[in-house]
Amino acid sequence: MKLLFPLLALIGGIAVAIQSQVNGNLGRNVGVIEASFISFLIGTLALFFAVLFFGNGNLMAMASVPKWQLIGGLMGAIYVIILVFSVPKIGVAATLAGIIAGQMIMGAVIDHFGLFGGERFPVDAKKLVAILLLFVSLYLFNQK
Repeated sequence: MKLLFPLLALIGGIAVAIQSQVNGNLGRNVGVIEASFISFLIGTLALFFAVLFFGNGNLMAMASVPKWQLIGGLMGAIYVIILVFSVPKIGVAATLAGIIAGQMIMGAVIDHFGLFGGERFPVDAKKLVAILLLFVSLYLFNQK
């Protein structure tokens, strides 16, 4: 069980890499915003059927949650547009290096301050070195 969540995260990363290239190619053929829309439309349909057949939550509860909890889809749209735009120009690996660096930095800020209702996980020297190494990685990926 201890390896389940890291394994799921690894599978998620594999899916994101595949999604990046597929959406980048789609963007070349139909346009950046259009490809992003198509990607979200297909994802929405997949989730609709998942909710329909497997869901056991309460969709109507979304009317009562704090409104800031509803921006996840907007953040996802920004992410997909950036993928579709960037992958054809710098490649999947360089795009994902930047995205991962951004995720780690913002994740560290969110954890450190316990933002958005999260538990606090303070940033220490080891995490700061890891973030610095992310910037080195980003630099190296974009060197020609």
